[in-house]
Amino acid sequence: MNYISPDSRLFDADGKFVVPDHVQDAVRILLRWAGENPEREGLVDTPKRFARAWLEYCQGYEEDPGQHLARTFDEVGGYDEIVLLRDIPFQSHCEHHLAPITGVASIAYLPRNRVVGISKLARVLQGYAQRLQVQERLTAEVADCIWEHLQPRGVAVVIEAQHGCMTGRGVRTPGVGMVTTRLKGVFQEDPASRRDVLALMGR
Repeated sequence: MNYISPDSRLFDADGKFVVPDHVQDAVRILLRWAGENPEREGLVDTPKRFARAWLEYCQGYEEDPGQHLARTFDEVGGYDEIVLLRDIPFQSHCEHHLAPITGVASIAYLPRNRVVGISKLARVLQGYAQRLQVQERLTAEVADCIWEHLQPRGVAVVIEAQHGCMTGRGVRTPGVGMVTTRLKGVFQEDPASRRDVLALMGR
């Protein structure tokens, strides 16, 4: 399968991405297949809008989320307790149906000798969420990235999300949330530490 390199994408004089004809044609085919007329007024520009939206939805493929953890701080006044960023909103898309995944994540780590700016934890989440995903893999990728780059004593990631492939189609059960967890280090090995971090997360 041939993938489109970001370097091969075309931009106009205003820096706006030019959607190739074959991409627009593919969207028109889907619209016709669904029973619509892609030539009617409300849909004429939809192929371009759709393509640009999907570039935005999937912009995580163009970055390494770990790069957000490259800058750390050693001067923390001897702080050696849990660092937690709770209820971070995110949106992703299911790789099976391309349907939205919408939820919140709580990310915690127990620093060994360095910490990172708290916004960077959210950026790691967004970097992985802005790809086609399954929630289990998203949870593991965020935890593994923090574990690898910060080398803390422990990492805990809990994600709760609703899946459009379940709420808007199939069994159609809106309001149902799926919860996934990934614990590493002391949060996995020590029951007391696990209880502490999950309690802080409201679990």
